[in-house]
Amino acid sequence: MHWPRLLRRGLLVAVILPTLYFAVTFLQVWQTSRRDGARPAQAVIVLGAAQFDGRPSAVLRARLDHAAALYHRKVAPFVVVTGGKLEGDRFTESAASANYLHTKGVPDGAILREVQGRTSWQSLTASARFLKERGIRDVVLVSDPFHAARILRMSDELGFKAATSPTRTSPITGLTEFRHMVTETAQVGIGRVIGFRRLVRLEQRFAISQQEALGAASAIL
Repeated sequence: MHWPRLLRRGLLVAVILPTLYFAVTFLQVWQTSRRDGARPAQAVIVLGAAQFDGRPSAVLRARLDHAAALYHRKVAPFVVVTGGKLEGDRFTESAASANYLHTKGVPDGAILREVQGRTSWQSLTASARFLKERGIRDVVLVSDPFHAARILRMSDELGFKAATSPTRTSPITGLTEFRHMVTETAQVGIGRVIGFRRLVRLEQRFAISQQEALGAASAIL
């Protein structure tokens, strides 16, 4: 047997196949970021972003402006705003979002609130829970372009019939957007294989392990 040759071939396959897989995944993330899939639905879901004492950040405003435009185009009768708050905050992301949408002519009766989520998965999971109680599963997801592929995959896993309609006015552009796309490619690529629920659990365990390690290091110092 030619073990060295077999080993080289095995290593070559081990490198090439993952590289091709993530290259194709990056292309899919990029294509989804450029596609506007807005069509008649039961609700528009806006993924949250930072807010500052009740004022949406520029990133969140861009998402909300786009969601308001979709509402006025009668894409859907409801806009779901998402996002909880950090310790010390007076407002949740969803409250800041709802208040901003009022200034864009979206009535309060058309706004549904998800108030606990700290991540995209948490917000979509909580939204799925209360929307399904209303018989709503056909949705249009609004976020930044680089985010579209991942939230679409997540929504599929949660039982939504979803399309994405990314904002085109996000302040995240250029090299920063490219870096986000690389990160999203890794998350989409792994999540598609093991499932996003499991990926989120692994990320949480890793974060806890890091915190414990930092705590131990601080105690030693």
